[in-house]
Order: sequence, then C-alpha cells, then structure tokens
Amino acid sequence: MDITLRQIEIFLNVVETGHLTQVSKDMNLSQSAISMSIKELETSIGKPLFDRINKRLTLNEVGRSFHSEIKPLFKKILDIQTEFQNSPNKGHIRVGASTTIVDYIMPQIVSSYMENYPEVKINLKNGNTQDIIDDVKEGLVDVGFVEGNVNDYEIIKEKVGVDELVVVTAGEELNQSCFIDSIADKKWIVREKGSGTRDIFLNCIKDKIESLNVFMELNHTESIKSVLQNKTTYACLSKIAVDREIKDGKLFRVDVKKFECKREFFMIYHKNKFKSGLFDKFTFFAKKMMTQILEEK
Repeated sequence: MDITLRQIEIFLNVVETGHLTQVSKDMNLSQSAISMSIKELETSIGKPLFDRINKRLTLNEVGRSFHSEIKPLFKKILDIQTEFQNSPNKGHIRVGASTTIVDYIMPQIVSSYMENYPEVKINLKNGNTQDIIDDVKEGLVDVGFVEGNVNDYEIIKEKVGVDELVVVTAGEELNQSCFIDSIADKKWIVREKGSGTRDIFLNCIKDKIESLNVFMELNHTESIKSVLQNKTTYACLSKIAVDREIKDGKLFRVDVKKFECKREFFMIYHKNKFKSGLFDKFTFFAKKMMTQILEEK
C-alpha cells in the first residue's frame, strides 16, 4: 500500500467540505489534481471511499472506517512535525480559553510567558467552554483552559484551580440578605447556552427553585456587567470577574443564604496530543501561574 501524506491531507479536506472545488481553492491545486489524488488513494486501498451522489462526494462505510482511523494518525504526524520545528524556547502554540479565563486570567499568563520567551508565539482563541472542547477535539488548539464540566473520552483534563460564583446586582435596594428562591422571580441575566458559568450556576440552584426568570442571555461577562447597571437585575458571575466592580462600589455582592457555588478550572488537551518540549514547558508555566492567580483572588 503506497499512500502519501499529501493524499491523506487531500482526503481529509474533501471529507470536511464534500466539494472538490472548495478543496481545490483552499489548497491551491487544480480540481483534476484533487480528483486524481482521491482516485490514487482508493486504488492503493483497493476499494472506493466515497459515494458520488448529486455531484457531491459522501463517505461510504469503507470511507468512514478509514477516516476514523487515519484522522488521529495524521494529527499526530503534524504534532511530531511541529515538535521538530520548535524548540522549548521557540515556536508557536495555540491556546484556547473559555470567556472568564480569557478575559481575567489568560492575558496575564500569555504576556508573562512571552516576556520570558520572546521567540515563542502564542495564538489565543476564546469561546465558551463547549467551543473550546470542540476546538481541542478538532485539533484547532493545542491546549485549552475551561470551567465547568468536561466529560469526553477524547479529552484529558487536569484541575488547575477553584473559582467561586457570586450573585451580584447594581441596585442597592436589591442588595438584601435572602434565600435564592425568594429572588428567583426577579430579572436575571445569564450567559448563553454552552457557557460553563451558566451550567454551573443552574446546576447549583436546580434543587432550590422551580424556575428562574431569565430576563436576558448574553455571550459575554462584560456585557452582563453593563446591563446590570440598570439596577433592576441580578446575575451570578465569577468572583474574579466582578472583584474590581465590588471594590469600587459599582456592584454589590448579594448575601444569599445557604448558597455556595464553586467550580473547578481545568486544563484540557486531546488524548492523542503529542506533547512537545514547548507544550510541556508552556503548560507547566500556565498551570502554576493560574493556580497562583486564583489563590490571590
């Protein structure tokens, strides 16, 4: 069997798009070259990998099996290639972080690391927890930092710290000692679906209230803090995200009785991730610094 890495790369791109014209454009190759590569790959294997239906290539049962086996191997080869192109003090690493972490923790870590190792380039991508999990699984980032639940057999997770969620408001008249069920019918602003902050908060209150009056859903903590300034709403946010506003008197931490909402922060990476010297050095640094930041907060 004479299969080349180029054939595998083209195969994976065709699977992703389903159209030769798009792959041709993305890879700067002619459509006939793409088609020939697929035919040569099928010849090497001895079986067709695609069904040709309505001018679109669709994986058949053989193709699906081949795809599931070859995709992780190809990713590992790319990781090995990166390892030999990079040194522990030089290279490029892709980092994903969920919203709370990317806004209030990761900039400190990235800037400090790049000051110490100026020849290292760090690409920082943000999203909610589910976004980052998906990016790690697809190989779009090398390592992720998230909050909330991570239960996926493809993902390795390491605990890096503990965060606390607190109920806040900008309205002084709303800042009364209470139980969570007594304010559940008030206006609440929550994060979007897929957010670790949202999932943890709703899980903390599910046994205490029948329903929460969700007034608004927003994709960003800073947006929630802005809307809170109308002084008629509540939100449950990370303590590190509202620490400055509470100190400055712009927000009030509501004394909610018998309410404790904590979550763990995790570093995550794919189980098949090739851990280069740069990967190990950066992740060690990031875990240590994140733990220190959380303990100080």
